[in-house]
Amino acid sequence: MAFLTAPLERRITKAVKVGSVTVGGGAPIVVQSMTNTDTADVDSTVAQVAALHKAGSELVRITVDRDESAAAVPKIKERLLRLGIDVPLVGDFHYIGHKLLADHPACAEVLDKYRINPGNVGFKARRDQQFSMMIETANRYQKAVRIGVNWGSLDQELLTRLMDENSASANPQPAQAVMHETIIQSALLSAARAEELGMSPHQIILSAKVSQVQDLIAVNTALALRSDYALHLGLTEAGMGTKGIVASAASMGMVLQQGIGDTIRVSLTPEPGGDRTREVQVAQELLQSMGFRSFIPIVAACPGCGRTTSTVFQELAQDIQNDIRTNMPVWREQYPGVEALNVAVMGCVVNGPGESKHADIGISLPGTGEAPAAPVFIDGEKRATLRGDNIAAEFHQMVRDYIEQRFGANAS
Repeated sequence: MAFLTAPLERRITKAVKVGSVTVGGGAPIVVQSMTNTDTADVDSTVAQVAALHKAGSELVRITVDRDESAAAVPKIKERLLRLGIDVPLVGDFHYIGHKLLADHPACAEVLDKYRINPGNVGFKARRDQQFSMMIETANRYQKAVRIGVNWGSLDQELLTRLMDENSASANPQPAQAVMHETIIQSALLSAARAEELGMSPHQIILSAKVSQVQDLIAVNTALALRSDYALHLGLTEAGMGTKGIVASAASMGMVLQQGIGDTIRVSLTPEPGGDRTREVQVAQELLQSMGFRSFIPIVAACPGCGRTTSTVFQELAQDIQNDIRTNMPVWREQYPGVEALNVAVMGCVVNGPGESKHADIGISLPGTGEAPAAPVFIDGEKRATLRGDNIAAEFHQMVRDYIEQRFGANAS
């Protein structure tokens, strides 16, 4: 019998160094995020960059939109380094990026990458001049650039020309197809111009950011077929809550499964007062769920049914997941390899013992009407049966002990 497999074969792109991080070239897919603070507010920006990095963001983008924000960038970098945080910083430039980089050389020097939008660099005769100025600055300081084309800020001259050519053709294509082609051509023409100005392709990352799932899949699949530049993936406005999470996972998941994508951002709209680091967690969970990377131990838990009227297994699973996420910044250093750990917290006898045996450490809690006993399985073998009122606390300690024994300094 022949078995179908789905190998995750990555498309090999040009490797780009962004500070200490490699994007493309077969390197692990990089998770990045962006602050929503006023960059001129050094204190709040440093705090948010630090929080995003602690959550696992490997690149952090900051807005550089005026003189005050450009002047703050070196201070932000200095403060982060004093805190021991050397995360690469990406400057997000629109409209006057050429001027800000020229007027603030210290900003240009400490940033690790410049984000350039071809549609917002300039208009008509100034476009090429101002784009050239930004590329020349990147070359001077040997910085990477992300040429990021956005659906909502396309090069209008290019779009008009392609629309006119399409209208005059014998077989005109739908307007959406022309929009897709405009995005792709804008990115590729800009990259070609950057290379003409002396930039290495190993300094260039492309992105084609759109708002709809099918558009992201279509544009990035086509862009990957027409170039070997490193690619950044993401919906430009994913949305809020479950809508944003589902849309990001559905779109990027389809593209990633084709081996396309070298760095991703999940652009979630935070709820008022919400935690900005949520977008980092979702990006990590997407890559880990697809088998590309491991960031944090997996806690498998059953969804519950009429057999599990008790909420003990839900509370225990949540408690362990929260404990793991809270401690991971320290555990990554203290327990190398701990991100590969699998924990199972199951609610009844139907799947509980089987799932627990397949985890590194798992517990099968008693369901409704079952004997009040909870077998614990470690490395596929039953090691204990917990009873009484302290089952949760005892299993929690067993997980901690297992981590120490398997991943600690004295582990065999």
